[in-house]
Amino acid sequence: MTIRSQLVIFASVITLAGGALWLRAQEARGPVFRTRVDLVVLSFTVTDSKNKYITGLKPGDFKILEDGIGEKISTFAEGSNPPVQVNDDGSVRPLLADGTGAPKPGIDPRSDAFVGTNVFVLFDTSNFMYRGFVYAEDAIADFIRGLDRADSIAVYSFSRNLSRASDLTRERGDAIVGLRQAVAGDDTALYNSLLLTLRDASKVPGRKVVIVFSNGPDNASMVAPDDVRAVAEDEGIPIYVISTNEVNKDPISSSVFRRITARTGGKAYWAKTWQKQVEAFESIREDLGNSYTVTYYPAPNPNEGFRKISVEIVSDVGKKYRIHARPGYRPRT
Repeated sequence: MTIRSQLVIFASVITLAGGALWLRAQEARGPVFRTRVDLVVLSFTVTDSKNKYITGLKPGDFKILEDGIGEKISTFAEGSNPPVQVNDDGSVRPLLADGTGAPKPGIDPRSDAFVGTNVFVLFDTSNFMYRGFVYAEDAIADFIRGLDRADSIAVYSFSRNLSRASDLTRERGDAIVGLRQAVAGDDTALYNSLLLTLRDASKVPGRKVVIVFSNGPDNASMVAPDDVRAVAEDEGIPIYVISTNEVNKDPISSSVFRRITARTGGKAYWAKTWQKQVEAFESIREDLGNSYTVTYYPAPNPNEGFRKISVEIVSDVGKKYRIHARPGYRPRT
């Protein structure tokens, strides 16, 4: 039984027992996870020894391996550019709104759901955030304004419960209005709220990331952080975390943040001051704008457990480049 299956069973049991009524109420707005997804979405960055982004690479420059088995890239995109379909001979063609390369009347490939990144910001508004609340809002607002215009943004806030302050939109003003309506309050249920955010993100086609802005401690969640991490890992959703706490003051949360971000292809930042928070958001924005995203349908593989993904750059003969990507996933059964 997979971790996701165990998590669904766990949620069902506590719901019947009356212990998760809040989760049932908040999930009423949408369906639960699908039972199976074959398409693998993989986002990654390529940097040199000086941590400078390497851009301009093409599908033919990459070799994707899953448990050592070569995979055929189905689609390829760089940054917020529209993805392209990769043909058997290595040539490319535009990807249309239904996720295929086949022409469809009345569909403009420039406005399809696969263009840009779907960014979900999860803002901690618990009572631990009182002191830096206004500064945090300002840092998030600046981040939203600076996103590529092809990107979509959703703003969620949480303390004990999750609040969807702004649904996914390309209207920056609407997202910021939703952000400004957030209020500080209760205990912190970070991992509960992160799970719900991942469920929302999993329903959206195309590339997506979750950015968590939090001070760290979780004192109200019913789900374990590693179970949430496994969901993000298997869905192919990178998680970035900006913690307002000092890395050494909360070693448990710091360790969890490192593990969640590393295993999903994201990054963790410790930014106690407003200036450091702005810098962290700027770093994330650069990551999004300079990353590559590929999709592929896995080749036959008997492994029903964790499958290791590796990315190689065939044109990098000297092995001078560094690739930052999630290490793998568990297939749905």
